[in-house]
Amino acid sequence: MSDTDMHLAGPTEETAPASRPILHYTARNTWLNDPNGLVFHQGVYHLFYQNNPLDNVWGNMSWGHATSEDLLHWTEHPVAIACDQHEDVFSGSVVVDEGNTTGFGTAENPALVAIYTSAFKEGAGLEGIQAQSLAFSTDAGMTWSKYAGNPVLNRGSAHFRDPKVFRHEGDAGSYWVMVAVEAQHQQVVLYRSADLKDWQYLSTFGPANATGGEWECPDLFPLPVDGNPDHIKWILVVNINPGAVAGGSGGQYFVGHFDGVQFTADTDSLVAGEDGPTDLRQCLWLDWGRDYYAAVSFSNVPDNRRIMIGWMNNWDYANSLPTSPWRSSMSLARELELVTINGLPRLVQLPVLSAGPGRPLRTLTDVELHDATVTLPDADPDSMQVIDAEIVPGASRTVALKLLAAAGDGPATVLRFDAATSTLTLDRRNSGNTAFHEKFASAESAAVALEDGVLKLRVIIDHGSVEVFAQGGKVTLTDLVFPSPGSVGTELSVKGGAATVRKLTVSALS
Repeated sequence: MSDTDMHLAGPTEETAPASRPILHYTARNTWLNDPNGLVFHQGVYHLFYQNNPLDNVWGNMSWGHATSEDLLHWTEHPVAIACDQHEDVFSGSVVVDEGNTTGFGTAENPALVAIYTSAFKEGAGLEGIQAQSLAFSTDAGMTWSKYAGNPVLNRGSAHFRDPKVFRHEGDAGSYWVMVAVEAQHQQVVLYRSADLKDWQYLSTFGPANATGGEWECPDLFPLPVDGNPDHIKWILVVNINPGAVAGGSGGQYFVGHFDGVQFTADTDSLVAGEDGPTDLRQCLWLDWGRDYYAAVSFSNVPDNRRIMIGWMNNWDYANSLPTSPWRSSMSLARELELVTINGLPRLVQLPVLSAGPGRPLRTLTDVELHDATVTLPDADPDSMQVIDAEIVPGASRTVALKLLAAAGDGPATVLRFDAATSTLTLDRRNSGNTAFHEKFASAESAAVALEDGVLKLRVIIDHGSVEVFAQGGKVTLTDLVFPSPGSVGTELSVKGGAATVRKLTVSALS
């Protein structure tokens, strides 16, 4: 029996097979949300995630499990850490306990340790409380045992959750640091521990910037600025629901300094709101689309690479997506770097496509278009489509890609650059099936500055989703789409003047 066959079954009839992505991870026949416990261990990437093993809507929260060697092709395994009569198993992280600080493993075979939120149920003794607990694995993440001494950190709070834990080496020595949230207070709380069992409070960050919803799924990690190991900044990621820039749930970040005790945000990554509500468009966002949430990074990746995955969904309509028996998916893995943009350190993100962009289907080079449309290869039902483009908008008014388009003037998803406003918009209002929820039809926009007059795009289309990486990943836009059957057309159009396509390549990846 295969791993996927052993997964607890939910509904069995698949009513929307065309919407299941090729390379974005989905559970075979159940619900998933937040990525949890992302860790690289013994040559394998482990993706744990919030999972309802019994249905395709939220509930019965447990940790699902999948593994990959290339971050593109995933194998689903049985539920890793299951809910029980006492607790739901909410979000958290996994570390490799190299020093055997917990005593769960040995020096030769260090344990993987999951630090997760216990959401205690009625009759559990701590009912209504969220506290942090441990589980461990001594067989490389395939089976897990809950620690008998759980919970290990309890603040007596109903909304204390989502611990991200990492090993910190600093002037005060080496110790574990936990970054968690008091969700309804819009605060990140930090703790330290020698053994993952006994925790001491360090500090609190927040509220700051976007505070219109609950703070969730924090992450804290260092990155070199422009690749310089002598110039390190720390990034604090805080996901928020609702209150994101595109509506509903989304992820913001802060750039600053961590001294082993406290995170301090740089003033240029803080938005003042004394004169009214915070201007969300001035905040720093991981993604400007509707469907990138609960993003966290992998632990233990070689060469200090920082790789992140988000939940490709939005709580505004998450339980209503028109797919069955599975519901919801993960984003592609993204590699993060910190680069200087307009004099300030800011994140750039690019998808991890291990073998390159894939099989080329068509290439355009040095083509001038004036109020014209070029037909590009149709989306392949068995492959993920990747479009790489360098376009000089020139005197044109708009440059647009029509994606997953029906024949003629039928429904399509449109990615449009407006030269007058330097705005990139991903428009799914007429993308196909949008009627399943009143909040789904939308158009998301982000400011995109041309670089030497050039617009650079990487656009990834995987059946039910569009991920856009503009200007080398300085701006990203991610949206789910549910195109009508047979909507596979792709077009490039230029309106209001002449534009030059320096290079455009359409590839297929499977």
